[in-house]
Amino acid sequence: MEINIYQVDAFSTETFGGNPAGVVPDAKGLTEENMQLIAREMNISETAFVEKIEEDFYGVRFFTPTEEVDLCGHATIGTFYIFAEKEFIKPLENETKKIYQDTKAGKLPVYISYINGSVDKVSMEQAKPEKYGGVKDLDAIAKSLGLKSEDIGIEGVELEPEIVSTGLKDIILPVKSKEKLDSIKVNNQHLSQLSTENDVVGVHAFYMPDIKGDIVYTRNFAPRVGIDEESATGTSNGALIYLLKSEDILEGNNLTAYQGELMDRPSEIECEITDENVVLVGGRAQIVLDGKLIIRK
Repeated sequence: MEINIYQVDAFSTETFGGNPAGVVPDAKGLTEENMQLIAREMNISETAFVEKIEEDFYGVRFFTPTEEVDLCGHATIGTFYIFAEKEFIKPLENETKKIYQDTKAGKLPVYISYINGSVDKVSMEQAKPEKYGGVKDLDAIAKSLGLKSEDIGIEGVELEPEIVSTGLKDIILPVKSKEKLDSIKVNNQHLSQLSTENDVVGVHAFYMPDIKGDIVYTRNFAPRVGIDEESATGTSNGALIYLLKSEDILEGNNLTAYQGELMDRPSEIECEITDENVVLVGGRAQIVLDGKLIIRK
C-alpha cells in the first residue's frame, strides 16, 4: 500500500520554523492501527489523517506518536495550507474561503485567505471555550517545571493557573518574567502525573510583557501524550486568548503568540476572539516534504 504523505511547518513563513505536522490527505481505507503506526513513524507531535466527506467538508483525525487526540491547531493549519497550496481545494483570487472539518472536538470552520490567487494564511475556528477551574496544588505544578510558586502569575494582576479548553484541556500558566519562562526545565514524569490527575493534555506557560498588550511569549509541555515540548500550539493559544479576554487582561480582540524560540523553531500564532467568544487561530505554513509512505504486509 502506497500512501501520499506530507510534512508541513505550520505557523511559520520559513522552512525549519514553526511546528511540523504530518498530513495524509486521503486516509480512506486506513485503520486506526495504521494511523497510529504512521504517526509513530513520522515521530512529530501530530499527524493528521483526512477523508473528504463532500465538497468543502472533510473528516480529520489527529494522532501523536502515542495516541489519538481530539483536535490539533497546528496540524489543522498545516493540513488546509497543503490542500490550498496543492489546489485540492479550488482557489479564489482575493477572498476568504470557508470550509469545515469534522473532528472529535466537533464540526469546526476553517478559513483560507487568498491574495492574488495565492494562499495568504489559514485560520481555524476553535471549539467553544470552556473553563474547568483553577489548579489546586500550585507548588506541585511549579516544582514539575523547575519553578517556584512565587514565579507564577502576572505582576499587578490577579490571575491563577486555570484549566481552559478550546478543544483540548490545558493548564494555562502565567509566568512573571521572560527569564523565568525561558528557564523552565520539566520533570516529565511529574508533569505527566499532574496532567493525568487534572485531566489535561499539558501545560501552556506564558509571559505577557505589557498588561493589556497584544503580545505573549509561550511554551507548551505535554509529556502525557508523548510531547516533551511543542514549538507552536493552536488550541492552547486559543485557550489563552479566551482566558485573558474573560479576565479583562486583554484590551483588544487580537493576540500574537511567539513560541518555539528555545527550540530553534520560531513560531508566530495569530489569535482572535469575537465579542461572542468565538476563537480563531491562524498563521502561515511551509511544505517541507512531499512523498509516499509504503506499507508492506
